Parts: sequence; structure tokens; C-alpha cells
Amino acid sequence: GKLQCRVSDQETNGKNTASKPNDFSDPVYKEIAMTNGYINRMTRDELRSKLAEFKLDTRGVKDVLKKRLKNYYKKQKLMQKEPVNGDSYYDYICVVDFEATCEEGNPPEFVHEIIEFPVVLLNTHTLEIEDTFQQYVKPEINPKLSEFCIGLTGITQDIVDKADTFPQVLQNVVDWMRQRELGTKYSYCMLTDGSWDMSKFLNIQCRVSRIKHPSFAKKWINIRKSYGNFYKVPRNQTKLMIMLEKLGMSYDGRPHSGLDDSKNIARIAIRMLQDGCQLRVNEKMHAGQLMTVSSSTPLEGAPAPQMPRYRN
Repeated sequence: GKLQCRVSDQETNGKNTASKPNDFSDPVYKEIAMTNGYINRMTRDELRSKLAEFKLDTRGVKDVLKKRLKNYYKKQKLMQKEPVNGDSYYDYICVVDFEATCEEGNPPEFVHEIIEFPVVLLNTHTLEIEDTFQQYVKPEINPKLSEFCIGLTGITQDIVDKADTFPQVLQNVVDWMRQRELGTKYSYCMLTDGSWDMSKFLNIQCRVSRIKHPSFAKKWINIRKSYGNFYKVPRNQTKLMIMLEKLGMSYDGRPHSGLDDSKNIARIAIRMLQDGCQLRVNEKMHAGQLMTVSSSTPLEGAPAPQMPRYRN
């Protein structure tokens, strides 16, 4: 019953879908199309009034409200037609937003090392944050943090000096995820705000630490892509603060705290799931390169987490 986000870089224009042509011949889809046309003509006040009537969230810009109402009607119509199978989606989403060493202007030769590893565990059934993990990491190549980095992240020299190195922290993450039976009893996937966390920061860090890229982090949901495609907004409107603002929310916590950023990203994911978006893997690492995953790819969870092997 959930409308899938179009997660490939190329937007569909209604002509190409992964479904069979016969799927949309049912009269229910004509009803949905007519309802969508009616919703498109509604004012913001009319939209909010109708959403309130259904006890739905009334916050957000007009385009968000329209999408929310359309998905509500679509879900209701399709549920009348056939019951929704709730077992075909991830049980959990793990939201990750690394903080890394940096310098003002970030010279090209500067090697970014992860200094904060947070994970926010989002239960997709209850739509609540169920648990969090956070550990700081001791950098090896540039052990002394720049004043710019300290000011930006709030992470002090004393904090990283006392922290474990990355391989030990990654082992702790793997243990934490295993204790929650992710990839064994429960299906899950990773989610990030943009491509950089997995394709750049984690990739560089694994090379620095001389370990392979963890298999559970080779595919993920880039929520910026999902948000842009779902709400039909350009990429320059998918930064964290803008997404929150457009959804009628404000940032909670300290910006550039990895854990606080992850919690706020999780809040956006929750709102998108409530609005009918089926967040799904849309990016992956393959042979060291960042690649897009098509929205027609079958939905599958990440493998059970395990500590990667050391590089030769």
C-alpha cells in the first residue's frame, strides 16, 4: 500500500514503471487519479483541514501536504481492494552520520578520519527510535584535531585521545548490531544523509585502518535522493535543515554532532514512512566505486554484520 520512492537518478514520467501494464487497468486506479487531480486543486488551508479530519500531520509546505493526502487516499483505496502485506519491508533502518577530521577549506591532500561513529536504530513497524549507539574514534594519521574541527563538531582533543581506534569501534558496532539480531532475526538496512558517509568517509577510513569495507555497509538508502524523488523537489532542497523545515520540523540538538544529526535524519525518515514512502536501498559500493541502485531491484536487507578482514 505504500508508494515506492523513485530512487534512480532518472525520474519516471508515468510512462515507464517496473509493473506489468495490466496492473493499472483496475478501476481503483482511475479513482485514485481523479482524487489526485482534486487534491492538486486544493489550497493549503483546505489540505490542512482535510488532513486534520483524518488525524494526519498538518505540518509542512503545500507540496508535502499534497503528497501526504494523496498517499493516504491511495492506501485506503488499495486496502479495500486487497490487504497490505506488512512483512515485505525492512524491520529496522540503521541511520548513520559520521563526523570526521577536517580543516578549514579542506585541502585536497587532507585525509579525513572518522572521529564519531553513531547509529540510530529506527523500528519501521512502530516508527520510533528504539535504540542508539555512539562512540568516538581516535584518529591515527592526524591525531591532533584542528581548531576548525573542534569548533564544528564539538569533539575535543581530550575526547579523541581517550577513544579507541577505528577497528575496535567498528567491532563494537558489529557486536551491538548482532545483540539486536539484525540480519538474523530481523531484516535491516543502512541509511545516510547523502553519499559521503559510506562512499567516502568509511571507504577512506577502512583504507587507513587496513581493513576491508564492511559488507553490511556496501548498500544503503541515501535519504536525500529518496526525499527529492518522493516529494518532487530539486537536489538543492535536500540538505538536512531544509528537509526538516519543509516537513514543518526544526532541528533538535547540536548541528554536526553525529548522534544528533542521525536522530534528526531518523525523524525525517519516520515522517517519510508516515507519508507513504517506502524508503529502499538506492546506492551501493561496487569495486570501490559509488553506484546507483535501481528502484526496480528486489528489496533485500543487509547481511548479518561481521567484522571485515584485514587487507594484505
